[in-house]
Amino acid sequence: MTTQQTTKKDWEAEAVAPQLAKHPERPEAGFTGSAMPVDRLYTREDLSKFEPDRDLGYPGQYPYTRGVQPTMYRGRLWTMRQYAGFGTAEETNTRFKYLLAKGQTGLSTAFDLPTQMGYDSDHPLASGEVGRTGVAIDSLADMELLFEGIPLDKVSTSMTINAPASVLLCMYQAVAEKQGVSPDKLTGTIQNDILKEYVARNTYIFPPAPSMRIITDIFAYCAETMPRWNTISISGYHMREAGATAIQEVAFTMADAIAYVEAAIQAGLDVDSFAPQLSFFFCAWTDVLEEVAKFRAARRIWARIMKDRFGATDPKSMQLRFHTQTAGSSLTAQQPDNNIVRTTLSALAAILGGTQSLHTNSKDEAIALPTEASALTALRTQQILAFESGATATVDPLAGSYYIESLTHQIEEGVQTYFDEIEKQGGVIACVSKGYFQREIHESAFQYQRQVERKERFVVGVNCFQSETKENVTVQKIGLAGEQEQKARLQKIRAQRDGEAVRLALAEITRRAEGTENLLPAIYVAVKAYATVGEISDALRGVFGTYRAAEG
Repeated sequence: MTTQQTTKKDWEAEAVAPQLAKHPERPEAGFTGSAMPVDRLYTREDLSKFEPDRDLGYPGQYPYTRGVQPTMYRGRLWTMRQYAGFGTAEETNTRFKYLLAKGQTGLSTAFDLPTQMGYDSDHPLASGEVGRTGVAIDSLADMELLFEGIPLDKVSTSMTINAPASVLLCMYQAVAEKQGVSPDKLTGTIQNDILKEYVARNTYIFPPAPSMRIITDIFAYCAETMPRWNTISISGYHMREAGATAIQEVAFTMADAIAYVEAAIQAGLDVDSFAPQLSFFFCAWTDVLEEVAKFRAARRIWARIMKDRFGATDPKSMQLRFHTQTAGSSLTAQQPDNNIVRTTLSALAAILGGTQSLHTNSKDEAIALPTEASALTALRTQQILAFESGATATVDPLAGSYYIESLTHQIEEGVQTYFDEIEKQGGVIACVSKGYFQREIHESAFQYQRQVERKERFVVGVNCFQSETKENVTVQKIGLAGEQEQKARLQKIRAQRDGEAVRLALAEITRRAEGTENLLPAIYVAVKAYATVGEISDALRGVFGTYRAAEG
């Protein structure tokens, strides 16, 4: 007995057409969250360009499409982090200890806006912002309080800091030294991704050229002193939050990464000496399958870039290791309990996509900083996915899906199209200076918002299934008392420290900035003398100047 082979075209004529005549498809159904077109069905016919040996391989082997570790979560789960930081160092230390006691396996530190911009808490521009969006850190004294009672050789710490990343890294090393922990034992990540600041986040201090010099100094310093530390977290997250599509997120992040690698090689570093310490930071939206394909495509693209473009030979140089945060911009102030579901979907996408580290947003983050209770629910979301969902039972469980493999290839092709355009425009720095990345992201954000307003895209609780009842939400509030406390501590530190030691340390930073010597050893001496973030940043500002974005 034989069965006649039905083709996709036959199926559309015989089965789909009559169904469409009775029940037309929903207009919004044929697109991903990033508005990429989606066919109603995928078959082997859609995989004509797919070669499993070339494009898929095995987990832990080039091109790492299926994951950077052979056994992935069957051996070790991702690091569970909850982004925490508010008010004073003591308050954040309490939150850190609370989350660690509840099963969190890594720390993720948010710094307030003055710290991110290289200003001390008593600077006029810091007024009203101290401790608001993260923890205020002015000197080593604050860093000591932040990690008091937390053994730094037992925990991995991520720090979301960019322009002053060298200062905060040296402070962390100094705290570890006081604990008796050598720098080669430290694990964690500094974000240290200045290029995306010019594009999407704007907490930059210095112009691009000296900023890149500081970053390559960090690469060299950590390769010698802190070999287990991730020297950069090249971030697509903030671009996605600003409105970038999945393809733009990967393309612009990889373009930035290429620029960092090129800068390091031009500074005289061997690619395999620093590339294993590079890490990435991506966003996970609620379109689960698109996000899974995005992560898989990103791994394959990075492996090929490092091998073919830069000639890396160390497998670790080709392995894209990344942290994921669920999409804050997907959360809504309306019906905030719905955000638990959105975060769960995003987290599942990150896990199915093979992340190494994960932060799950809290349900109230569209309204305020998360409360202790909502942060715990977000952490429990990760733990339930880890131990109850079955998603960790096998490596890359969606591999071989006609849709997933087609979408992975589609994203890779879209990224290459952007690479070609970036090269045509003169490279990353030129694109940043001309505002090319910014315009592309702004256009995508505009199109998304227009779709929501026209109800071409549905957001539950916002433009459909709305509720007339306003929910009462407990809000985390940061008072002004903490700012006054922080300023008082800063004044006390300045009065008690060795002023001459600080002066000499800052003078050495200035001297090195004017030359070519690595800045990090001098910054380390300065932070140990209790020079402040603002003072060290000012020493560098005096040589490098400050960056002002072009208008228009």
